[in-house]
Amino acid sequence: MEKGLSSTIRVVGHVPGEFPVSVWVTAADCWMCQPVARGFVVLPITEFLVGDLVVTQNTSLPWPSSYLTKTVLKVSFLLHDPSNFLKTALFLYSWDFGDGTQMVTEDSVVYYNYSIIGTFTVKLKVVAEWEEVEPDATRAVKQKTGDFSASLKLQETLRGIQVLGPTLIQTFQKMTVTLDFLGSPPLTVCWRLKPECLPLEEGECHPVSVASTAYNLTHTFRDPGDYCFSIRAENIISKTHQYHKIQVWPSRIQPAVFAFPCATLITVMLAFIMYMTLRNATQQKDMVENPEPPSGVRCCCQMCCGPFLLETPSEYLEIVRENHGLLPPLYKSVKTYTV
Repeated sequence: MEKGLSSTIRVVGHVPGEFPVSVWVTAADCWMCQPVARGFVVLPITEFLVGDLVVTQNTSLPWPSSYLTKTVLKVSFLLHDPSNFLKTALFLYSWDFGDGTQMVTEDSVVYYNYSIIGTFTVKLKVVAEWEEVEPDATRAVKQKTGDFSASLKLQETLRGIQVLGPTLIQTFQKMTVTLDFLGSPPLTVCWRLKPECLPLEEGECHPVSVASTAYNLTHTFRDPGDYCFSIRAENIISKTHQYHKIQVWPSRIQPAVFAFPCATLITVMLAFIMYMTLRNATQQKDMVENPEPPSGVRCCCQMCCGPFLLETPSEYLEIVRENHGLLPPLYKSVKTYTV
């Protein structure tokens, strides 16, 4: 059948398989001439239903097979029947959404809402039935089936970031802030400390990949003042910002100020211990060489050379009494009695 520059044929296959179809074009007035164009196609014939499972959502996500949770999905089955061979058939659709939900409908379009994130496979079994007149004029019920599936990745938009952490801290004290993301991973997280709560610009911080919905930040402040954690998180669907103010006070004991007096005190104590050790050793040596404590040059001279230097014995005795305390008298007093 010719119409302009196009041609259409209809083929009915009675057995399944793959059949090559060749076409060539010749001049209209010369069927035996060399063809001016050639074409070739392989025509698959199956005993099952042919069609496509189409999933749509009222969102414009740039990623294929990615959809939002808690947003209605439209799942449709499009039958491929260009010759209207099944126009009198009755269809029955059995749906399995992969999360435990199943349903049976007579309509080729259903609406469903996933409440959790994850990857799911929608499975559909289609049954078509119709009556057909046999060669012996009897009517028989014919049936064809088909199995179809589609993989869906359900994501959740980032609704916000919950920041759990202190708002007041001292310098040189380690601080931990926990970030809870209200959205589905994987996430890209970026944060920076600023004097004011301002959004992060592109390239202002180093992004970190997070595979869960929680992340811990640790930081130690060295200078007092007012600071703000500027946090940005995004997944393949959306992005969000959050801020956390914190006030840093000087600590009561600064480590640098505390370290110097401690080092000085330890040095003095070590020097004192060494001095006392050397002093005790010197005193013990002197006690071995001269067991009696020295009392001065004058005392030694008085003890050793007193009898020779002093003029009278009475002066010598007086000095001996001063050095040795009370001594018994060298002579007894004579008592005189008058009768």
